[in-house]
Amino acid sequence: MDLHLSGKRAIVAGGSKGIGLAIARGLAAEGVDIAILARTEQTVVDVARDLASEFGIRATGVVTDTRDDDAVQASVRQVVEEFGGVDILVNSAATPFSAGKPTDFEATTDDVVRDEVEVKVLGYLRTARAVAPYLIDQGWGRIINISGLGARQATSIAHTIRNVSVSALTKNLADELGPKGINVTVVHPGVTRTERLTARIARESEESGRSQAEVERGIATNSIHRIIDAEEVADVVTFLASPRSIAITGDAVAAGGGVPGPVYY
Repeated sequence: MDLHLSGKRAIVAGGSKGIGLAIARGLAAEGVDIAILARTEQTVVDVARDLASEFGIRATGVVTDTRDDDAVQASVRQVVEEFGGVDILVNSAATPFSAGKPTDFEATTDDVVRDEVEVKVLGYLRTARAVAPYLIDQGWGRIINISGLGARQATSIAHTIRNVSVSALTKNLADELGPKGINVTVVHPGVTRTERLTARIARESEESGRSQAEVERGIATNSIHRIIDAEEVADVVTFLASPRSIAITGDAVAAGGGVPGPVYY
């Protein structure tokens, strides 16, 4: 299927590693010019160079902290000036919610929640606010927000709030921007194989004496009993970024290999 993406221009916030990098690569493979926004200068430069070399596209890396609205606005202007416009925004810039963060009610301070919302919710709002005027002017665009299946589980107040909030942001943007030719969706990955998860599996294997395959089986509690690769999440996002996805907006698309038991409708 031709996704009609060749020649489109995308900004991938948080595209220097993990799921964001896989998404950038998936889009680049379809002929999309890619701008990577991330906080580490050498990383964004290296990633952009590698994408351009491998896929023969235009690619640029812009150092951006999505907690800073002025920086976000300046970065988007820079990309638009270099590429001549922008068509797609993927929001994937978020700090991982690690096991070391507090999950119980008593330990969930105001600052714990603020930190989670600052990057993953307000950061997404900032980038969308900066990109949307360009999409509106041309009458077409796609915004895809990467959230997580933590939106559907009450495992941590802060974790659930940040993921549910991304869904709420997505729906509001979709309803407002839909008549202007812009689709907005949210993708919920589950446990996903990234550099970080690979390191975790190796560490748990060494500490427990179990094989890495055994550790993986303990982690893969989804319906297909297999860890989803970041590239497989990227396949879903690449479709949602394309003109072919016109029928999907405002909704959440789960990309975690299925959750056993609950019926979502």
